[in-house]
Amino acid sequence: VQLVESGGGLVQAGGSLRLSCAASGSTFSIVVMGWYRQAPGKQRELVATITSGGGSTNYADSVKGRFTISRDSANEPMYLQMNSLKPEDTAVYYCHAVGTYYPYEYWGQGTQVTVSS
Repeated sequence: VQLVESGGGLVQAGGSLRLSCAASGSTFSIVVMGWYRQAPGKQRELVATITSGGGSTNYADSVKGRFTISRDSANEPMYLQMNSLKPEDTAVYYCHAVGTYYPYEYWGQGTQVTVSS
């Protein structure tokens, strides 16, 4: 499975961005996808996850009510709609997937999101 993110950029506080993650390869083997982020000098942290088919979602407390994760089907990209962005949302955002085949988890290359105050 290969993951490619897009949609990052620079936005003012209060603005919105939508990140996309396109998966290719054995996408049928993916059971969970998600977004993580890593700010400078900090550990990578979970932002949101979604199960295959979009049946269940999970969000970090810091983004609940502002971010929405979605994925319509195994053949469609995963999205992260980010509204009411704050400077503390500034980070590199990574797409992540868990599958049933070795090596069982996959990462994208990351996309930079910068929120100015």
